[in-house]
Amino acid sequence: MALQPSLRPLIIAGSAHAPHTLDIFLDYVCPFSAKMALAIESVLVPLCADGGKYGDKVKVIFRPQVQPWHASSTFVHEAGLAVARVAPQQFWPFALALFKQQGEYFDIPTSTITPLEVRTKLTKLAESVIGSSLANDFKDLLELKGSPNGGNAVTDDLKYTIKFSRQNSIHVSPTVLWDGLVANEVSSSWGEKEWNGFLATKVAI
Repeated sequence: MALQPSLRPLIIAGSAHAPHTLDIFLDYVCPFSAKMALAIESVLVPLCADGGKYGDKVKVIFRPQVQPWHASSTFVHEAGLAVARVAPQQFWPFALALFKQQGEYFDIPTSTITPLEVRTKLTKLAESVIGSSLANDFKDLLELKGSPNGGNAVTDDLKYTIKFSRQNSIHVSPTVLWDGLVANEVSSSWGEKEWNGFLATKVAI
């Protein structure tokens, strides 16, 4: 499906020109999304990488799925989008790092700290992935603008991802689309066998 040019780093596997698309809607503070992210890394990324079995056939797009019933969801997705801007090649490594530490951003752990403190934690995590030389650029993108309700430098990207989810009636994470249609059979419990079977039925080699 469509993806605005500034969000090209969200293509985490496969060629941008691949004829088939897996859109995978994930929330960084959803345990089931974290489980699926690990399967994406261990199964889909190798299969769809350059030289992989489906490298020129399938692209995998990470679709940020903000779930507002988790108060920190907006903050963690802003962080992912900021990394996509300052260090595009590190978007997926940062996403994996965030998924592995998602418990620090759950409802109760973040209930006693301020939004600025949440962003400070995210800056430290980002620095561990993208390096100290880019950490300030990352931090700058998350700083609120001068007007009281103006958002920050990645607010427009965040709005795009939320609007995309809403117009496609994506309600929860993880949700997977195959060539634009919801693939209800896909589960966060899937491993190598299930994903290989799914792709074998969908893609002509």
